[in-house]
Amino acid sequence: MKKVTIGKLAGFCGGVNLCVTTLENKLNDYGKLYCIGDVVHNKDVVNHFKSLGLVVVSNISEVPDGEISVIRAHGETKATYDEAERRNISLIDLTCPKVLKIRELIKNDINKEDTYIILFGEKDHPETKSTFSFCGNNTSIVFDKNDLEEVLDKCNKYKNIIVISQTTCNENDFLKYSDIIKEKLLDKNVDIKNTICNATHSRQLEVEEMAKENDCMIVIGGLKSSNSNKLNDISKMYCDNTYFIENINDLDVNKVKVFDNIGIMAGASTPKYIIDEVYNRLVEE
Repeated sequence: MKKVTIGKLAGFCGGVNLCVTTLENKLNDYGKLYCIGDVVHNKDVVNHFKSLGLVVVSNISEVPDGEISVIRAHGETKATYDEAERRNISLIDLTCPKVLKIRELIKNDINKEDTYIILFGEKDHPETKSTFSFCGNNTSIVFDKNDLEEVLDKCNKYKNIIVISQTTCNENDFLKYSDIIKEKLLDKNVDIKNTICNATHSRQLEVEEMAKENDCMIVIGGLKSSNSNKLNDISKMYCDNTYFIENINDLDVNKVKVFDNIGIMAGASTPKYIIDEVYNRLVEE
């Protein structure tokens, strides 16, 4: 008999849930709002809000003076906030509280002559760009070994090194690079601040266990979603039959129906109804 299991932590995290609930209420109040970039990395969620009156733009320069704009869950750069104030654009800030916490953690260390900040994250990800813009001048982004070697040279003239992370990075990679930094900079005060979201950490552990226990894994999430892609990467390490889909339309039932034990995990921006659709389709087979 086929067994289909949904991960206990699959779907919206607290930050995304707060973001989409607040946005739904604000659109009911205002009817039309601008948003700089996708509010979350899930096309179904974005399309839903567009149908309610959300206008998605790529830059705050596209928001008319005096209008109201949403700051998405990933956050925005400091320059965006500055321009909004200058042009009298009201902001509804839906930045994830975990992202805001990183800014709070480093605010007293920005631009100190003896301090350097290393941000571990994907360089083109909006959250990384947002956090980086608040880190001051003495900072670099690290994502791979080549980045790290270059940054370690820059750190030589600084006494204090602070290491932070994009909230949705692979925790194993972050810890690995953090250990290398500590080993290479033994004469420095290295402060490792593990700013990976607890929900991300727990979901990564769960998908690993599920991938070990199931013949097939379905990972549901937006193709641009960092945390969903990490879940897919981890799952593939332990389960060769891992399929990454955005919604029910991407599910090739003929490929997966041959398996007896199927696990379903979903990223932090995946709505429950999409997870349920995939689950119901599988148990029908």
